[in-house]
Amino acid sequence: MKRVLFVCTHNSARSQMAEALLRSMAAGAFEVHSAGTEAGSLHPLAVEAMGEIGIDISRQEAKPVSRYEDQAFDYVITVCDDAQEACPSFPAAPRRLHWSIPDPSRVTGSAEAKLSAFRDARDRLTALIAEFVKGAAR
Repeated sequence: MKRVLFVCTHNSARSQMAEALLRSMAAGAFEVHSAGTEAGSLHPLAVEAMGEIGIDISRQEAKPVSRYEDQAFDYVITVCDDAQEACPSFPAAPRRLHWSIPDPSRVTGSAEAKLSAFRDARDRLTALIAEFVKGAAR
């Protein structure tokens, strides 16, 4: 089974959503984890956006990337530009990918505008993960 680690800055939204999406879309083909370069806490709008598509992430927890530094992964995927810069090296990860997903928690304005940013991040991740699953299956 291939091991995947998604990394973003706080492990509060994008990497958490990516973790759950890959688990859901790949039907057990991957062992999936997520972490943050500066772990924070799970963002409630990430939980809401994922709940809209039937995926419950409310029990996931934010974890620091240091928890995984000594582990082997087939893929380490950064999902934000800051994490790409700050992510430690994983010598036992032969494939490192970067997906530049804007931080939905930085959006200001109405509650609907904020939720829309999380939906956009979720939908971009869904498309990227669908392509990843196709490619990784080869």
